[in-house]
Amino acid sequence: MTDSPVLAIRRITLTGFRNYAALRLETPARLVALAGPNGAGKTNILEAISLLAPGRGLRGAAFEELPRQGGAPNWAIAAEVDTEAGPVAIGTGWSGQSEAGDGGGRLVVMDGVVQKSLGALAAAMRLIWLTPAQDRLFAGPASERRRFLDRLVAAFDPEHAARVGIFEKLMRERNLLLEELRPDPAWLSSLEAQMAEAAVAISAARLVGLDALKTHLDEARGESSFPWAEVSAGGEIEARLAEKPAVQVEDEYRKILGDSRGLDRAAGRTLRGPHRTDLDVQHGPRQMPAGQCSTGEQKALLIGLVLAQARAVRAGTGVAPILLLDEVAAHLDRARRRGLLEALAALGSQSWMTGTDAQLFEAIGATGAVFHVEDGQVREAVGE
Repeated sequence: MTDSPVLAIRRITLTGFRNYAALRLETPARLVALAGPNGAGKTNILEAISLLAPGRGLRGAAFEELPRQGGAPNWAIAAEVDTEAGPVAIGTGWSGQSEAGDGGGRLVVMDGVVQKSLGALAAAMRLIWLTPAQDRLFAGPASERRRFLDRLVAAFDPEHAARVGIFEKLMRERNLLLEELRPDPAWLSSLEAQMAEAAVAISAARLVGLDALKTHLDEARGESSFPWAEVSAGGEIEARLAEKPAVQVEDEYRKILGDSRGLDRAAGRTLRGPHRTDLDVQHGPRQMPAGQCSTGEQKALLIGLVLAQARAVRAGTGVAPILLLDEVAAHLDRARRRGLLEALAALGSQSWMTGTDAQLFEAIGATGAVFHVEDGQVREAVGE
């Protein structure tokens, strides 16, 4: 068991969220399993926890999709969380519209104080999640692997998501400007200079995050439960940064953008940059691209990556992150299920897992708790 400080949710309360009119769930456990039939509301609890961090949560749903069907057009989530700085009361919710009236905003309250931005959540919470939608991550489009990579980096560096958002905003502005008949060259140059600065910062953070991850992937080579992986960032800016100073790469990318205006205008998008990076993953023992592995092997690789990421975050920040593992037991045999629970216990993170059958978590041990979820009701499955 780790001696690192552990983030842990001691109580979570949902109001008007998904299929929950009202739910209060308390647990002192490090390992929390939610078992029940499909559609019972297990993933909804994990999604609510994921919204205690910046962003749209593990499903990426729009806030207007989250209120309970047939209920009020708003939702709220409150949690009592043990953090390295001590207990913190976190609340977030959506009232149906933002201050700008565009329907996009949400309220964040910490220890009774309304926060001006979501940055306070990033500072307080470190979350890592794995969902069934990621099971085909390695065989899917590069954009999905890039988002996975950026979430990985953001667990180390809370400012990373903001940098990505800034670059994407600048890129959209440049694309719109290029559509004009006679775009202002000074404005274009200014946008491209800002894009180059953001691009280098994004790519540098990715390289730092992957280096940290590789250390802990290497440590796992002797473990039998999950295969180790070889990972790298397959991107132009990352490749340049591996060989040249950041200032030089920034100048080079700014020139690339300037020289590519005609091509980008014709394509209707920016063709080169950190938004084109892919995450390359190899199955280490087999020396095979992850996308060519079986479904079960890909699942095992993903779990191995998540466990290494959690270890790397703990080593880099001194805090074990919260893990959200949705339907994590799917495609795992009994030995690997036991190996996963043992790895989670050794890591020391608070881990929330879901599955259709409580027997999937039979090896959860004394540090764990299993809850039965059905029709929006949750009860501890004592003795089941």
